[in-house]
Amino acid sequence: MRFGLSYNTAVAGTDPANLNAIARHADDLGFESFYVPEHVTLHPGARVGEVEFAPDLPIADPLECLAFVAASTTTILLGTGVLLPFHHPVGLAKRLATIDVLSSGRVRLLTIGVSSLPGEAAAVGVDYATRGRRAGEAIDVLRALWAGEATGTSFDGEFYSFQNVTSYPKPLQMLPIHVGGSSAAAAHRRPARRRVLPRRPVDLGRTARSDRTDAHDRSCRGSRPGGSRVHPLGFDRHGAQRCAGLRRPGRRPPRRRHDLARS
Repeated sequence: MRFGLSYNTAVAGTDPANLNAIARHADDLGFESFYVPEHVTLHPGARVGEVEFAPDLPIADPLECLAFVAASTTTILLGTGVLLPFHHPVGLAKRLATIDVLSSGRVRLLTIGVSSLPGEAAAVGVDYATRGRRAGEAIDVLRALWAGEATGTSFDGEFYSFQNVTSYPKPLQMLPIHVGGSSAAAAHRRPARRRVLPRRPVDLGRTARSDRTDAHDRSCRGSRPGGSRVHPLGFDRHGAQRCAGLRRPGRRPPRRRHDLARS
């Protein structure tokens, strides 16, 4: 049985000591993965379905958080749940490759979504109606740059275009890219070229901890007999402190654990 932990700073907070302690504790316990969600911006009245987001939720940058915890962990895999298509892929390619190099190749669970907040897209100058196509093209750019050689890489697409660009350092291996979401569009977003992860747990099969990155790549193609499920787990503020062995003075945290895997 493999477990993943989703650390949502909107609930667990942005205290660096707490973030570091929980990541290290999860790593020591043998958790397979550590995910951080993303929202680039919020605004008053922002909502997804019946859920309204408070405009002052402290949703920290996921890649900065992953770089931070990478320095104090050794084996836990690093993931986003989900990274949104509001980053220019040329800069993003270098950021992701750098974290992968500094973490000794642990960026194996990069998950990309398309956001459900039109105001978030508008704030960064992205046409909300084209965000799916933009995400698909950004994935193509990332892979082209990671595979490119010193002679330069060129790209000419609908949203991104450049000539003879090099991007170093390279990730230690080509980074797997997963597509997260619960819509039909997410499920059909060029699945032959990208792994698609639904919001529900998926069967990743049994992986040996010493070689789990390669096994994880293979198992993401679908369920296999004898596999075990991986559940991204989240915690409320007190549950996160309890996981890390922390206690608030004079207060006993509740025993209930909440699933905050959805961003």
